Amino acid sequence: MKNYGVIGESLAHSFSPSYFEKKFTDLKINDCSYKAYELSSIELIKKLIHDEELSGFNVTIPYKQSIIPYLDRISHIASEINSVNTVSIKNGLLYGENTDHIGFRKTILKYTRSHHKRALIFGTGGSSRTITYVLKSLGIQCLHVSQSNQNMIGYAQLDYEVIKNHDLLINTTPLGTFPSIDDCVDIPYSAITSKHLCYDLIYNPVETLFLTKSKLNGALTVNGLEMLKIQADKSWKVWSS
Repeated sequence: MKNYGVIGESLAHSFSPSYFEKKFTDLKINDCSYKAYELSSIELIKKLIHDEELSGFNVTIPYKQSIIPYLDRISHIASEINSVNTVSIKNGLLYGENTDHIGFRKTILKYTRSHHKRALIFGTGGSSRTITYVLKSLGIQCLHVSQSNQNMIGYAQLDYEVIKNHDLLINTTPLGTFPSIDDCVDIPYSAITSKHLCYDLIYNPVETLFLTKSKLNGALTVNGLEMLKIQADKSWKVWSS
């Protein structure tokens, strides 16, 4: 039996186990399992790998960067982004990959238009770094918003003009994730127009409060489910290659 899973701090919302269970059923794979593993600290990863005899795992908030020191090798792109969401284990060695960038690129290209040239990215974690990597490769300017990093713009500085002049808004924070569905980034939503594209990496709930408020002001809204599916399929290719 080959055991896979996803590690994170809070995984009650995770779609990954059911997605992979269905994949294994559809492909008639009977010798693989996939589970959610909540870790209170990334320092527990070696024990988890040993106890569960893992062959690979996905990584989600907040460990996409802190997992890196535990890896034996890391792909060039994952190193450049400084974020890992897929780890394969072969002959006792841990290999880190970033498949998130593939999922985001394929979805964002479906929805961006020629006027989407300036983006506001909410959050500064591993997912934020992936989003920035993709957007910059597409020639889109990025401005990061952080509650804690004093070197970046804060939410208090997001006035009407800032929102109006950035018509691509992307939430990479966990705000609004089930069960805290009444949370969202604190921005002047009245500045959002029909020219805005608002993207939330959260997929549970399907429509976060951030997306609901944005849609009410005419924006095109996208959640993170398609990105998740694409990166998951790519993760499976990594593990099964």
